[in-house]
Amino acid sequence: MSILKQKISRRQFINDTATIASLPLISSGFITSAEAKAPMLGIKQPKHIRFKLGDFELTNIVDCEEFIKGPYPIIGNNATEKEVIALMKKNLLPENRYQPGFTPTVLNTGNELILFDTGNGDNGFIPKPKGGWLAEQIVEAGYKPEQIDIIIITHGHPDHVAGIIEHGKEIYPNARYVIGQKEYDYWAPIGKHSGNLENLAKVFRANTKTVAEKFTFIKPGDEVIPGIEAFDGFGHTPGQLCFHVESKGQKIFFWADCAHHHVASLARPDWHCVFDIDKEQGAKTRKRVYDMLAHDQTLVMGYHMPFPGLGYVERTGKDSYRWLQHSFQLK
Repeated sequence: MSILKQKISRRQFINDTATIASLPLISSGFITSAEAKAPMLGIKQPKHIRFKLGDFELTNIVDCEEFIKGPYPIIGNNATEKEVIALMKKNLLPENRYQPGFTPTVLNTGNELILFDTGNGDNGFIPKPKGGWLAEQIVEAGYKPEQIDIIIITHGHPDHVAGIIEHGKEIYPNARYVIGQKEYDYWAPIGKHSGNLENLAKVFRANTKTVAEKFTFIKPGDEVIPGIEAFDGFGHTPGQLCFHVESKGQKIFFWADCAHHHVASLARPDWHCVFDIDKEQGAKTRKRVYDMLAHDQTLVMGYHMPFPGLGYVERTGKDSYRWLQHSFQLK
């Protein structure tokens, strides 16, 4: 048999075999146009991720997936809407819609479970049912609320303190609380504020009243435990604290609310955030923090960054920066 005939014979055999193999499926009706279609299942993203940092194990947990209007005027209320929209277009983002992250973190030292911020709860910025899921998601992530030993409150805004209690009861009954002395003294007094600030202060007081005796007060430079050190993040609120976290030479920086949008806040740290109480100091703090992190190439945990909130900061100009989302550096 010639080589040409061998090729033809093999090709014919393959074609004939494929035809025969398909006949039972076709004749029995296993493949139909209706059955080839799958139902729409809806948008879904993971609710938590877990990673190692030296001897520590960290779990980032989604507290809300809601889209809101913005970033203007939430970011850039000292700029123009046209300028903010132009920046969004340049970065292939929607002009007036974004999804702010709300991402508390559980840190396991091996001896203690430490929770950074408590989320929206049922009276935060985006309360239940659209947000405020942290207590339930902690269970989904493998923990129980009663296992939490320490809760670090970075600052007193509702999306960080409103998850302390629910229906008047403590969610984390065995936890002690850590907050900056300056921050607590700003929000806790009755009669100090008015207008919108008083509305925020009411949420703070309502959610901290039952646990007030469990608070420990710190200042920048203090350690919560070995490996977790407070850092001055003043401006967004008068006493906001960020945190350096280190284990076995590996580092991560919790910057709390030093950014509210992963593009606008970093590209233009001079643009005011509507939630900053001292807007000029907030801008100065952003520049100082971004400059430090870009220089040191430190891993960042950003509460309002896109989930899972992990990334790095890159300098792109004299006073402009870029968020580099974590990919597989921690794996």
